[in-house]
Amino acid sequence: MTAERERRPAGEARRFAAPDGTDENLSLLFGTSTALFASMAGPAHVLEAANPAFFAAIGGGRRERTGVPLAELMPELAAQGFIRLLDQVYRTGTRHVGRDARVLIGLGDDTREAYFDFTYEARRDGGGNIIGVRMIGVDVTQVKHARRLAVEQRALLEQIARQAPLSEVLDGMCRAIEELSPEVIVSVLLADEDGRHLHHGAGPSLPDFYNQAIDGIATGEGVGSCGTAAHRRRNVIVSDIATDPLWDDFRDLAGRARLAACWSTPILTRDGRLLGTFAMYHRVPRAPQETDLAMARVFADTAALAVERHRAEQARLAADEREKAARDDLAFLLTASTALAGPLDERQTLQRLATLSSPALAPLAAVDVVEAGRVHRVATAAPTGEAHRLLASHAPARDTEDDAVARVLASGLTEVARRTPTGPGPWQDLGVTGYVCVPLLDRDRPFGTLTLLSTEGHSFDGHRVALAEELARRAASAARNARQYAQRAAIARDLQTGLLLPDLPEIPGAQLAAFYHPAGEGLEIGGDFYDVFPRDDGSWAFILGDVCGRGAMAATTTALVRHTARAVAPLLDDPVDIVKAVDKALNDRYAHQNNGFVTLVYGHLAPAADGLTVHLVRAGHTLPLLLDTDHAVDTVEVSGGLLGIGIPPRLADRRFTLRPGESLLLYTDGLTECRTDGEGGTEQYGDMRLAKALASAPRRPTAADIVEAVAEDVRGFVNGRDVEDDQAALVITADEPAP
Repeated sequence: MTAERERRPAGEARRFAAPDGTDENLSLLFGTSTALFASMAGPAHVLEAANPAFFAAIGGGRRERTGVPLAELMPELAAQGFIRLLDQVYRTGTRHVGRDARVLIGLGDDTREAYFDFTYEARRDGGGNIIGVRMIGVDVTQVKHARRLAVEQRALLEQIARQAPLSEVLDGMCRAIEELSPEVIVSVLLADEDGRHLHHGAGPSLPDFYNQAIDGIATGEGVGSCGTAAHRRRNVIVSDIATDPLWDDFRDLAGRARLAACWSTPILTRDGRLLGTFAMYHRVPRAPQETDLAMARVFADTAALAVERHRAEQARLAADEREKAARDDLAFLLTASTALAGPLDERQTLQRLATLSSPALAPLAAVDVVEAGRVHRVATAAPTGEAHRLLASHAPARDTEDDAVARVLASGLTEVARRTPTGPGPWQDLGVTGYVCVPLLDRDRPFGTLTLLSTEGHSFDGHRVALAEELARRAASAARNARQYAQRAAIARDLQTGLLLPDLPEIPGAQLAAFYHPAGEGLEIGGDFYDVFPRDDGSWAFILGDVCGRGAMAATTTALVRHTARAVAPLLDDPVDIVKAVDKALNDRYAHQNNGFVTLVYGHLAPAADGLTVHLVRAGHTLPLLLDTDHAVDTVEVSGGLLGIGIPPRLADRRFTLRPGESLLLYTDGLTECRTDGEGGTEQYGDMRLAKALASAPRRPTAADIVEAVAEDVRGFVNGRDVEDDQAALVITADEPAP
């Protein structure tokens, strides 16, 4: 072997050469091993023998030669301290063991990082003298990288688990790969929802102009490595950008960024949906090794997990935001509905509409309605007094197509524009930039509009327009109800006024006072009534009664009772006969009208020397109360049945004299049966309390004093609650004799 070695030209590369003796056996042993073996001689550490694994580890090529000092073959080792270690082992004979030693192999741009476990030990001759150093080692670069890869992978997964921002995760992933493989430049592009475009996700080592240029590229065949990989849903390897047709449209851009190769891996969900691409760039043309592709797959899967987690979180946040917006909208509409339902006045309702709209929906709001063929601005809302004045002073035109209000009133459709309204108006002074005009509909016919005006920094979106339309719909309904209530209340008030005496007459020797309080809000005509009228013989007739039911039927029945009594009173002297005539009139009505009964007290009143002569009949009504001059209260007992039920009532009459200072109280059961919520539950006012209230009147009371005392006590009892039945009372007081 020595002769053969001497015949080869000096410096020629040899795969394996071994010295004599023990190292020759070691050379044979390590000749085909993946472990590294090298034998060096003398203080210059001349490389005598090495196995193929050693030459492959140090770079191969021109370095595959023996017979030269190791410092000459690998000059980069001196600066890293490895030649000094060889000197130490050669000088002392002490063995040196290295673990995970980092070695930079090569010079300049060809430098690469590697890690080794190795042993330096002295070589000795037969006499025990040190003649050189041998090296036995293992290349642990891949193991080292795998460990670092696992650490980086775990760190990324921890970031994903704690929901770190996606940009932070992707940027960290790119930097981790670039640290593991310094020759690689990494980029991540993210697909939009439909998978048609790719957007910048991360690329910390790529130039900004490059990241900006490829942000938003389409996915498709021939759109570089990434666009094509996204389109094909599989890896695309471009080893030389300068010659590959996939890069025809981006070759100049890649040249400016000094990119020569690009390997792109699609980032996919488990069901194959596109999430983005993972790209590895190189400065020089290069094809990937299997380890490169494996690393790309690992990090593409990690990126997929991060992107899916991010999208799931974004979807959750969007759902939460939609739910919150829905709750806010519902709360706004519920509050608005409550506010709009409060006043039963149309103008107040429309003013609340404007107030609710600004600033919740727009900075400025105005409500216009059509009255008598003309458009009137009835409500406005603005942030300042001056803006309010300008907005309130503007009157939209009714019959012109140049005004948004007129167009919406004509079409019944909402109009939205991102500009100032057409037609004249204080738009410039108010800084108006857009508007929404919504119709107020009554049975699908517009009777007004709600106009919302935007200013600088505010705009209308579909959600806000829909909210304005729903608010307008509720306000229109509330305004219609308020209008109908006002109309019905006016009708009921007019009818009730017609059924009650405008003023009680003046009767010689008597004082009269009346009290009337209808139940509810005055929308229906009450069934309680009273009347006092003169008779032809100089006496006076009085009547107080209660008609079953309310509304129009009660009104017609009340009118029938009063008019019948007035008609027959001049013809009949006996109050019993007059009440019977009223009963006959009630029973003679059409059958479909005869659906209620009547209770009343009817009597005649005449002045007498010792007071007032009273002759009365009670037909199923509450017993009259008598207040004497000693403030004692007693009932006027007289029997009698209901009227209008088809059965002739059994009626009795009662005659007595009302002495000077004494009072007679006629009342309906609405007084005694009213209720309030007390500590023990629902409590009724009752007859006893009425008698006490009557007795509480001042000494020598007038009729008005008695009415005031009773009414005040009833109001205090109900404490502001609405009464469920009408309340009426008539007081007749005998005057004191003249001095």
